[in-house]
Amino acid sequence: MRKATRPARFRRFLKDVSIHTPFNKMVVLLILLWLGFSASIYLAESGVEGSSIQSYGNALYWGIAAFSTAGIADAPISSAAQLLGGVWIVLGSVLFFGAIVATVTAYFMRPMLRPHKRIIETIEYNLEQLEDLDIDELDLLKETVDTLIVHVERLKGSRAL
Repeated sequence: MRKATRPARFRRFLKDVSIHTPFNKMVVLLILLWLGFSASIYLAESGVEGSSIQSYGNALYWGIAAFSTAGIADAPISSAAQLLGGVWIVLGSVLFFGAIVATVTAYFMRPMLRPHKRIIETIEYNLEQLEDLDIDELDLLKETVDTLIVHVERLKGSRAL
């Protein structure tokens, strides 16, 4: 039975990451910048004698190798391409590693960012995670819901008077 729940947990994890972290936005931004910088590098290097970047495909490959700090791509030759390449290396690296750090931080900090005014969201979150809660967490959830119900009934009673 535990094996059957692992794919469901993984899908829920992917959904949480997709909805509650900046991962998707960062990846889209990174891809758009990669395509743009690669096009710029290609245009700056086209026609330059001795350049290893003679096609857009070469420029795309150079863009991946450069920002990933692999260092396996030939350096651009023209001054404009070197400047663009330097900006891309810094920007791409910051965005790539920043996306990882921001996603992990946002994912693990989400349960801790539950102020008392967001009690409903907290209860909903716990209900989504119901299968993963242990007995103590379930008892705490029950106490929270019971306290909320009592409080709402008191509020309704005081307004009726």
